[in-house]
Amino acid sequence: MPILGLPTNLPPTYPRHFTIESAIRPNILALHPYRCARDDYKSGILLDANENALGHSITSSSDPSLTSTLDLDLHRYPDPSHDEIKARIAELRGVPDVKHVFLGVGSDEVIDLLMRVCVAPEREKILITPPTYGMYGVCAQVNDVGVVKVPLELSGDNGEGGEKGRFSVRVDEVKKAISADPSIKLVFLCSPGNPTGTLISLSSVRAILEYPDFKGIVIVDEAYIDFADSNASAVSLVKKYANLCVMQTLSKSFGLAAIRLGIAIAQPPLIQVLTNTKAPYNISTPTAHLALSALSPASIATMQSKVATLTASRSALLSSIQSLAPSGVGKDIGGNNANFIMVPILKKDGSGEDNDRAQRVYKALAEENGVVVRFRGNELGCNACLRITIGTEEENTAVLEKLKKVLEEL
Repeated sequence: MPILGLPTNLPPTYPRHFTIESAIRPNILALHPYRCARDDYKSGILLDANENALGHSITSSSDPSLTSTLDLDLHRYPDPSHDEIKARIAELRGVPDVKHVFLGVGSDEVIDLLMRVCVAPEREKILITPPTYGMYGVCAQVNDVGVVKVPLELSGDNGEGGEKGRFSVRVDEVKKAISADPSIKLVFLCSPGNPTGTLISLSSVRAILEYPDFKGIVIVDEAYIDFADSNASAVSLVKKYANLCVMQTLSKSFGLAAIRLGIAIAQPPLIQVLTNTKAPYNISTPTAHLALSALSPASIATMQSKVATLTASRSALLSSIQSLAPSGVGKDIGGNNANFIMVPILKKDGSGEDNDRAQRVYKALAEENGVVVRFRGNELGCNACLRITIGTEEENTAVLEKLKKVLEEL
């Protein structure tokens, strides 16, 4: 069945066992998307969308800081496509053109939309690899789709990450799960992982992409990719693999969590399906304005400078936090490829991990010392662990001081 918006004479895809038609729900393939007013005309005397021709009613005197935002034609519906933003993302990430880029309201909209277009409620499933980002499971439950769990490698006997180390993907187990259950339509891999901070090796991603029994799509969630090595991104595989979708965001390295802009990078057929299915004006004008500014050459250079500062601070914090070993902080676990670290809290005598003490430390830090970290001790393979975001130099100093104080008290 042809996909509306795509030419009918598309070249053969790779891998050969995959077709976009087999991965997408039939009702989505047949969908005629809502056609909004700005799809037809963007300029002129615009009397086609029932907008308020007199403009918004916010007075600039109520808050002078709003002036630049109020000048953005807020009474008009936003551009439904935002091709200028997509073009800058395509250039930054090294993909051919805007047809390879989709924009969502944060990565969470992309996750939800992928499930809705690919996975039939009650009948089909996704596969996740815990410990991982919790929204995959939440979106699956909301959409009434099943979840198959294949845990990451939990042993640290072979080091961290890579193909066999702690928090690496157990590729053979993923293949077994896929072969045992043909209803699995999506495989979610988080790289660098949350809460693990560990990169998934590209060889592991390729192995799943090329597995003939899997007819669905592999999603690699790269929210933290800019904090890792420059050659670590699965975007480098998009040109070859039609069954790959890479998610990114402006929330982390770009420091724009408040504007909620998520990104999907994939071959044009999947991007077109997502475009056909999304709400017509999902990205607001203020968000688009800020995103476009963030993707200018000067702003990208600033982002890269801040990432360099944060990664240097990550190394410094990892080194400094080991001074708290006598108080019961264990060696960090995970790959440390994101903007956070994860450390286990031990018994006071250092004899082993203490999940109860970790919870008490977490609460005492937040409630009595004004330092909020994240307790991850209930996640698989993360017993007694605290996840600590890399802060400013002052914040990193404060977390070390307060953590030492709390550990001495508890």
